[in-house]
Amino acid sequence: MADSLLLRLPRAPQQHATWLLANGGPGVEPTPESGPLGLVAARAAGRQVVVLVPGAEVLLTQAELPPARSGMKAQQLVPYALEEQLAEDIDELHFAIGRRSGTRTPAAVVAQRKMDEWLSLLKENGIEPAAMYADSELLPANPTQAVALLEEESVTVRAPSGGVLILPADALDEALESGLGSDAGVHGLILYTGSAEWDRHAAQVEALRERFEDIQVQLLPGGPLLLFAQQLPGTSAINLLQGPYAPASAAASGWRAWRVAALLLVALVGLHLVSQGVQLVTLRHRNGKLDAAIDQVFRTAMPGTRDTEEARRRMELRLKQVRAGEAAGGFLTALGAIAQAREAAPGTQVEAVSFSSGVLDLKLSAPSIGTLDRLTRELARRGWQAHLESGTPHGSRFEGSIRMSRGT
Repeated sequence: MADSLLLRLPRAPQQHATWLLANGGPGVEPTPESGPLGLVAARAAGRQVVVLVPGAEVLLTQAELPPARSGMKAQQLVPYALEEQLAEDIDELHFAIGRRSGTRTPAAVVAQRKMDEWLSLLKENGIEPAAMYADSELLPANPTQAVALLEEESVTVRAPSGGVLILPADALDEALESGLGSDAGVHGLILYTGSAEWDRHAAQVEALRERFEDIQVQLLPGGPLLLFAQQLPGTSAINLLQGPYAPASAAASGWRAWRVAALLLVALVGLHLVSQGVQLVTLRHRNGKLDAAIDQVFRTAMPGTRDTEEARRRMELRLKQVRAGEAAGGFLTALGAIAQAREAAPGTQVEAVSFSSGVLDLKLSAPSIGTLDRLTRELARRGWQAHLESGTPHGSRFEGSIRMSRGT
C-alpha cells in the first residue's frame, strides 16, 4: 500500500467519499479521511489509486466452464455460462473474472451503466484508477467463522466458503444465520460494526448467541476502510477494470515501451540506409573518375584506340608478347647472367643498359681491357652470345661496350 490511495466511493449521491493515504511510514497507521471527491485528486497525485465500489451493485459468483480450448478465452465464455442465472441482458452487463481453478472461474458481474457512471464520476474529479474492486470482496475471510459487516442500513456476510451475501439491516437475523451455511465446522461469528449500528442492533445480535458458540464484536469508529486496506496486499479480489474498462495507461505504457524500441529500430534502419546510400553515391563517383583515368591512360599509351575494349585487347596482346620475350631470354634473365658473370671479372661496373628484341647492350667500366674480356668469355660459357664491341682507356680504368643475346 506504500505510495497508494484507497478510495471508497459513496453508496448514495448525498454521501461523501472516504479515502486513506498509505505513505509506508514505519509505525504510522493511516487515518481515513472523508469529503467531496474533488479533494481526492490533489492527494492522489503521484500515487496508485485503488477504488472500492458498493458491493451491493456487484454480483460475485462462479462460472462452470468447459476445459480450456485453443482460441477460447474465459472472458468470452463466462457471460454465456451465467446467462441463465441473470435477470438482465448479458449485453448490458460487464463481466470481470478472477483466477480460474479447474472448471470453476470466479466472476464479478456489474451493469455497464454503473461502470460508466463510476468512471465518469472519477474522471470528472481528475482521478484515474489503477484498480477497482467491490468493497464486499475485501471483507476478511475466516475458514471456521462467519464474518459480517453491519454498516448503516445493510449487512454483508462472508461465509467460510468465501461466498458473500448482502442484505438490508432489517434482515440481520437471516443474514447472520446464513453465515452458518451447511458446514458443521462453522462455530463462530466475527461482527464488524460502527458504534451507532451496534446500539441499534445489539439486542438482535445477542439473541443469536445460542446459534453460535462464540460471537466476537469489533467496533470500527472510523468506518471499515482501514479494515479493507489491511486485506489489499494479498487479496484475490476481482479487478473490475478488465476488457473495455482496462486502464488506458496500462495498455499505453506497454505500447510506449515498445514504441521507443520500435522508433530506435526505425532510426537505426534509417541511418543504415542513409549510410549505404552515401557510400553508393561515393563509390559511383569514384568509379566514374577511375573509368575516366583508365580511358586516358589507354589512349595515351595506345594512340588511335577507338574504345576501351579495343585498348584492353591490345594491352593483353602486348603483355603476351612481353611474357613470350621473357620466356625466350628476356631482360631480367640477361641481368641475372651478368650478375653471375661479374664474379669472374671483379671490379666491373655497369654504367648503362639498353634492351630491345632480346638483345642487351651494356656499357661497362673495368680495371683493364682483360677484365672486360674475361666477362665476355664467362657470358659465352654460360650460353650467351657476347661480343666486346669496343674498349677505350679512361683515366686509370677502361670503358667498353658488350652486346649479348641468348645463344642458339
